[in-house]
Amino acid sequence: MTNTEETIVALATPSGSGAIGVIRLSGPAAITIAQSVFKGKDLTKQESHTIHFGSIADDDLVLDEVLVSLFVAPRSYTRENVVEISCHGSAYIIESIIKLLIKKGARSAKAGEFTLRAFLNGQMDLSQAEAVADLIASNSKASQQVALNQLRGGFSNQLKMLREQLVNFASLVELELDFAEEDVEFANRDQLKKLTHDITRIIGSLIQSFELGNAIKMGVNTVIAGRPNAGKSTLLNALLNEERAIVSHLPGTTRDTIEEVLNIHGINFRLIDTAGIREATDAIEQIGVQRTMEKISQSALLVYVYDAQQISLAELNQDLESLQKPGVVMLVVANKIDLLSQEEIDNLLHSQQAVVISAKEKFHIDDLKNKIYHTAIKDKLTGNETLVTNIRHLEALQKTEESLIKVLNGIDSNITSDFLATDIKQALHYLGEITGTVTTDDLLENIFSKFCIGK
Repeated sequence: MTNTEETIVALATPSGSGAIGVIRLSGPAAITIAQSVFKGKDLTKQESHTIHFGSIADDDLVLDEVLVSLFVAPRSYTRENVVEISCHGSAYIIESIIKLLIKKGARSAKAGEFTLRAFLNGQMDLSQAEAVADLIASNSKASQQVALNQLRGGFSNQLKMLREQLVNFASLVELELDFAEEDVEFANRDQLKKLTHDITRIIGSLIQSFELGNAIKMGVNTVIAGRPNAGKSTLLNALLNEERAIVSHLPGTTRDTIEEVLNIHGINFRLIDTAGIREATDAIEQIGVQRTMEKISQSALLVYVYDAQQISLAELNQDLESLQKPGVVMLVVANKIDLLSQEEIDNLLHSQQAVVISAKEKFHIDDLKNKIYHTAIKDKLTGNETLVTNIRHLEALQKTEESLIKVLNGIDSNITSDFLATDIKQALHYLGEITGTVTTDDLLENIFSKFCIGK
């Protein structure tokens, strides 16, 4: 656990050479330590949220000209005194300044220690602190928006409301224990049952949101599969708009999986081009086909591509039936329509539920991208809903749900107040684990050790 009496220092910008680097100090002595090496205005007499030009010097040796930003407690990220030194981005200059600040009394910050202090000082709860890491790691518009919503307290506020309602009833049930001999009932069981039903429904909705939330955070695993020469690699190239995969008229060209990321409407799709599905002609191709089937089982979306000119309807149906996997949504794509007549294309549209394209000529590729997006995301993402993206939160919610079901069963079974209070406390405990109302040192270390040093 961090010692908040100490003042910590770290580079807050990415390491390596750049135009500028920002060195962050936080702690009781942050301003006085900065003042001890700063040539310019007296920082200890300046107001919060001000910026000052000067130089950093080790005695008479000037290390760099800098801008110093002051954030006086509690008006800072950590609610402690915070100083940010913007210097030139030379690795040598940055290292020299940090060493000097450590010599003057600061110590090197641990991974995530600035955000840990923000949590310990009540600036944010634990789920908001975790959202900071998600925001830094976000690589799409959707993941950035979900993390920002959680950072602003969208998830926390919803949990806080649920927890307060449960706490009120838990207090009444606890009060009954003080009057056990008089058989007094302060907590109306019908109202408690209705409240528990309502909270269980909301918790269940949050649990269900994890599938979408995790897809937004990590990307949607999307496998492109089909028979050899169906045009899978050509389609991958068309979707990416670059020659990523080797394309040949010879069947079995793709022997191993090729993975790339495609962003569609702010969602990352992890595209996986796979070996053609057929009876393998050699050992290497057999391994490729086996990997294809494994990737399909692990995917969220299967884009099945077939040669609209070559495959029969019976063969198509046979393939679709064999590729159906639990939890995998399938999108059927008829390729090579540039080789068909308009009449054949019209017949194809009427007889089969397929997206028609020509990967080679890039016909209808934008339509396919839209179809991929809507097939995977559907209408689930509105921009305002609370989504669970963290596996730790999911597990805590699942345990909360289990405890609430015990409460409901207990009410129906007319169990005594002490057992009922225990089950409610258990639900409150698991909800508290999410926001940090209930924590352990091991839990905090596990969470914040995954942060970058300067955050």
